[in-house]
Amino acid sequence: MMSLLQKPFSKFLLLMFIPSFFAFPPNSSATSFGAATYVAAEGNKEAEALLKWKASLDDNHSQDVLSSWVGSSPCKWLGITCDNSRSVVNFSLPHFGLRGTLHSFNFSSFPNLRTLILSKNSLYGTIPSHISNLTKITYLDLCDNHFTGNIPLEIGLLTSLNFLCFCENNLTGLIPTSIGTLKHLSVLYLWGNKLSGFIPSSIWNMTMLTRLNLNRNNLYGSVPREIGQLEFLVELRLSSNNFTGHLPRDLCLGGLLVNFTAANNHFSGPIPKSLRNCTSLFRVRLEWNQLKGNISEDLGLYPNLNYVDLSHNDLSGELTWKWGGFHNLTGLKLSNNNITGEIPSELGKATGLQLIDLSSNLLKGTIPKELGQLKVLYSLTLHNNHLFGVLPIEIQMLSQLRVLNLASNNLDGSIPKQLGECSNLLQLNLSHNKFIGSIPSKIGFLHFLGDLDLSGNLLAGEIPSEIGQLKQLETMNLSHNKLSGSIPTTFVDLVSLTAVDISYNELEGPIPKIKGFIEAPLEAFMNNSGLCGNASGLKPCTLLTSRRKSNKIVILILFPLLGSLLLLLTMVGCLYFRHQTSRERISFLGERQSPLSFAVWGYEEEILHETIIQATNNFNSNNYIGKGGYGIVYRAMLPTGQVVAVKKLHPSREGELLDLRTFRNEIRMLIDIRHRNIVKLYGFCSLIEHSFLVYEFIERGSLKMNLSSEEQAMDLDWNRRLNVVKGVANALSYLHHDCSPPIIHRDISSSNVLLDSEYEAHVSDFGTARLLMPDSTNWTSFAGTFGYIAPELAYTMRVNEKCDVYSFGVVTMEVIMGMHPGDLISSLSASAFSSSSCSQINQQSLLKDVIDQRIPLPENGVAEGLVSIIKIAFACLLANPQSRPTMRQVASELIARRPPLPKSFSAITLEDLMPQTTVTG
Repeated sequence: MMSLLQKPFSKFLLLMFIPSFFAFPPNSSATSFGAATYVAAEGNKEAEALLKWKASLDDNHSQDVLSSWVGSSPCKWLGITCDNSRSVVNFSLPHFGLRGTLHSFNFSSFPNLRTLILSKNSLYGTIPSHISNLTKITYLDLCDNHFTGNIPLEIGLLTSLNFLCFCENNLTGLIPTSIGTLKHLSVLYLWGNKLSGFIPSSIWNMTMLTRLNLNRNNLYGSVPREIGQLEFLVELRLSSNNFTGHLPRDLCLGGLLVNFTAANNHFSGPIPKSLRNCTSLFRVRLEWNQLKGNISEDLGLYPNLNYVDLSHNDLSGELTWKWGGFHNLTGLKLSNNNITGEIPSELGKATGLQLIDLSSNLLKGTIPKELGQLKVLYSLTLHNNHLFGVLPIEIQMLSQLRVLNLASNNLDGSIPKQLGECSNLLQLNLSHNKFIGSIPSKIGFLHFLGDLDLSGNLLAGEIPSEIGQLKQLETMNLSHNKLSGSIPTTFVDLVSLTAVDISYNELEGPIPKIKGFIEAPLEAFMNNSGLCGNASGLKPCTLLTSRRKSNKIVILILFPLLGSLLLLLTMVGCLYFRHQTSRERISFLGERQSPLSFAVWGYEEEILHETIIQATNNFNSNNYIGKGGYGIVYRAMLPTGQVVAVKKLHPSREGELLDLRTFRNEIRMLIDIRHRNIVKLYGFCSLIEHSFLVYEFIERGSLKMNLSSEEQAMDLDWNRRLNVVKGVANALSYLHHDCSPPIIHRDISSSNVLLDSEYEAHVSDFGTARLLMPDSTNWTSFAGTFGYIAPELAYTMRVNEKCDVYSFGVVTMEVIMGMHPGDLISSLSASAFSSSSCSQINQQSLLKDVIDQRIPLPENGVAEGLVSIIKIAFACLLANPQSRPTMRQVASELIARRPPLPKSFSAITLEDLMPQTTVTG
């Protein structure tokens, strides 16, 4: 019954419509005019709200992007779609670089809005509570921005929502219980924020939920068991939080669960038995918890399973599954558990396996030769078990193998020479076994090998000279064997070597005159027969080998004289340097450049120098975070709380700088550079006892480290990888085109690209950089990292900006593939994209099989961006330097609108992406 309050109001409405009804007869043109007037008014209201929001955006870029937003009819504006009544129903502007807030956005002006997509921009501030005025909205995506504050309680009023995505922001606080009112919600993505507290039990009310992703927050407590009752759940991601207790008991109740990840938490107890018959599973990640149970009993057969990681738990049992049923399995990680028994030979039937990690368990028996059937296997790590017997020669059949780690077992026999057939190996670790015989010379055929560890065996004989062919070798450990003879002279070609250990052998003679040996500590050489050379703690090699008595007399007379002369020169030198350093003890950048407050650098020189020494604990190894091109990098926290990185230069035995020119060069290059994608130099100190550079601290370390770590690589999703490539391109474009004279970096590699907490790229290590003088021939000495150097530098030492362009192309492909591209890059570059096939990956290879398999295939606009970037990378790798684009062209291409894919991503081949015409610049 109508209330007393409603009756007058109803009469009022009737009176309002009576004049219009009688003013125009039915079916007259005036009736149509009235409707059009209403629609126009509605459209003007929406246009006014959009223009007001546009005006509130911060920068010129945002205004330029929305240049089509003029007039009073928004239906033809960029990102706007209208319905038949010309009312806005879709508002979609993802990945346009918009910067501003939503505070002035009048959501109530859009009564018919169904879709709002503003993801992958630079929007900030809080998510306004009046967003609840979008009463008809079904799809809301604000992902990958910089929003802060809480998720508004009013979000529960958007009861028509089907898709809600607030991921990759800086949201804090609790997940509101009101979210349980969204009974039509199918997708809820809140990952990559700083949300805390419990998962509200009201989530059970969202019975239509199919995808729930809460990864990488600060959520804690137990997971509501009600989640197990969401029978339509296809995706459940809970990784990287602080959850405790048991996993929900009734997971996969509906038999539809495809992706289940709960890694990096504190879950305990058993794996839910409901997962045993969950045949729909495609991806399972439960690593780094405290789960218990018997995998033989708790896990079943999963014909669709693609990736499983149960590492770092307390699981037991044996690998007794019917491996022939795992047709789609690409990754198997069960490391750091208590798994017993033998490695089943039937594992060779899971022919799709690309990664096997069974390390740090209690496995025994031999390595089955059937593993040689895994033709696409690129990583095999079985270290720290109780395996015995010989290494099967079938290992040579693993042509795609990049990583082989069998350390700390009881393997014996000789190292098979067939290992040299695994030409793509990047890491080989056979340490701490019982291998006998000599080191196979064919190891020298592993041209992409970066890490070699054969230590702790019973290897004898001489070191093969062929190892000197490993120009990309960075670390080599041959210690604790019975190797004899001298170190091969070919080792002078190991220009990438940074760490070496040949201790506890029977070696003699001079060490090679390369950085890796000269800078090694004494411990790397101890307990040998008679090594000598210019390294810490070693005796110098004498040229006087004659044992005649006359020569001994000459030596007895000559050495004291030379010693006296050297002592005199040293004293004079010390007086000179003491005078010099008394005038210029320490130098730091001034107020105009340093982002730190000048008060930090405002102490007296001696105090400031001591501040850095104290902050690094006198350069203690506990503060060590990495090794640069010519120094060791330490983490230092200043008294203000500011964290910086300190690169201490390597001293020589005499206490002088090993490469003073390189030190000064980096200061000269960085002192005036200020770019968001280039590491900032805060200051430097040049003293005899300590010379160091002080930089901003980049939290996540090098790109190479992030790609080589399984866990970090998984977090480096496609959006972040594309952004890394853009950051490096912007930095190089700035150096080449915005600096006068231009700066050529000369050593762009994944080791010299650092990632901050937001995965933004910062180019570092300018020790070998060159100014490109316009009136100079710009000939140069050799510099760079093997595997990244432009091919023309093999026959000419003339440097120009196209050398950096080539290196950028290599790094880009490394980002896309998740590892150094090896044969693919060298073959494509050498053939200048001719029709000849690559040795392992030919032009007909599908792109989906070449990109990093550790993360899901890209979708929608990300796939288009990935294809565009690979096309650019291939152009950068053209053999003719003049055909490569400039970095300014590259940077512009990376922000241009991407055309739709000509066919599905899964059908694209490498040949589709190769340049058809050359680009000059």
